[in-house]
Amino acid sequence: MSNSIKIKRGLDIRLKGKAQEQVQDVSLSKFALKPTDFHGLFPKLSARVGDKVKRGSIVFFDKKRDYIQIPSPVSGTVTEVVRGAKRKMLEVRIEVDGSDDFVAFKKLSSAEMNNENVKSNLLESGLWSLIRQRPYNVVANPTEKAKAIFISGFDSAPLTANVDFILQGNEAAFQAGLDALSKLTDGKVNIGVNSDTKSQALLNAKGVEINKFDGPHPSGNVGIQIHHVSPINKGDIVWTVQAQDVITIGNLFLTGEYKPEIIIALSGSEVQNPQYYKIIRGGDIAGIIEGKLNDNDNVRLISGNVLTGTKVEKSGYLGYYNNLITVIPEGNKYEFFGWFVPSSKKHSVYRTAFSWLSPNKEYVLNTNLNGGERAFVFTGNMDKVLPMDILPMELTKAIMVDDIDMMENLGIYEVDEEDFALCEYVNTSKIGIQAVIREGLDSIRKEMS
Repeated sequence: MSNSIKIKRGLDIRLKGKAQEQVQDVSLSKFALKPTDFHGLFPKLSARVGDKVKRGSIVFFDKKRDYIQIPSPVSGTVTEVVRGAKRKMLEVRIEVDGSDDFVAFKKLSSAEMNNENVKSNLLESGLWSLIRQRPYNVVANPTEKAKAIFISGFDSAPLTANVDFILQGNEAAFQAGLDALSKLTDGKVNIGVNSDTKSQALLNAKGVEINKFDGPHPSGNVGIQIHHVSPINKGDIVWTVQAQDVITIGNLFLTGEYKPEIIIALSGSEVQNPQYYKIIRGGDIAGIIEGKLNDNDNVRLISGNVLTGTKVEKSGYLGYYNNLITVIPEGNKYEFFGWFVPSSKKHSVYRTAFSWLSPNKEYVLNTNLNGGERAFVFTGNMDKVLPMDILPMELTKAIMVDDIDMMENLGIYEVDEEDFALCEYVNTSKIGIQAVIREGLDSIRKEMS
């Protein structure tokens, strides 16, 4: 281990419905790519309705950043382009044709890899979209230099997928992905692990620096790991890649194909038998959850985890960067006197419930906010759950008044929405702090462009 870092501030929220470590294959016929998964992207179609596409052929790209190309995960036909207000492109839907035709890309061994051919292969295949940059958390710009690349080898959010389990059997592809990524930076490729990490793919990874983090959520957030190992200052660029996406990148260089198979967790208190499923990226939610939920139609389906995920309908599709579907009760039933009535079934960081007496208890929580937006009062609890040398309330207020200089002084370049998810959870104001952080990042990005 190069570094061993103890995270003291944070909060573990224990929920019922953690996925059991067994995998089942799910065959799906409907898929969608969503331009909204790529922040700041202005999509232009490469394939239109009725066109045949191969696995790996480009479906759309960014008009302003044409290096961002999004490939089809399957061989099939583009059946529909779903648009929203002002004709905003929301989804490009594809149905499989059973042929599994694919676009062939270059195979490269580790000895053959260099910065130029690795970058070229990733851009041509569209898998450059798996590399994101901090600050701003957008798809990385290949013309810029990253001072380091970070990969989190564990996820500490509630009910998330076990990275150790996902990597089993994919050690060769994972190492090939690391070899490719190491050619893209003159700095280090950093992997974050914790005391529970057992994966040989992570612990025996070559050509990387391994950093151990112990402590509560958000210790698994890549932003927290960057802050403690290589903080981002104005002008710095760091790239991030998810662990499972490293496998996808590795398979590209080992086989010359885009292999979109991923392992996801179906978790939550409203799932009959929470477990893992092997699917193709971008699969339809209905096909994944069919026959797997409790007899309760009043549920919230979340693409991602309960703190940072996106609400989806049964007719929706899994997000491009998500490896988790969480199902919890919908919070549209209100209690008389609400939080005024003490209960052992409620969870709170304040002593308005008895959860502080049972720190290891698992809860069934719903989506009810238990109140509306109210005054932004200083309580100090946001500071207790953000393990960064940043003042969360002061930064949030600076963003709300659009004070660029103050945002920079308070560390806007280091943060992302997910780092403030717990701040949003513990804050009594009910303000959507993650959305505020996103506004701040967009404002800074516009100012710097």
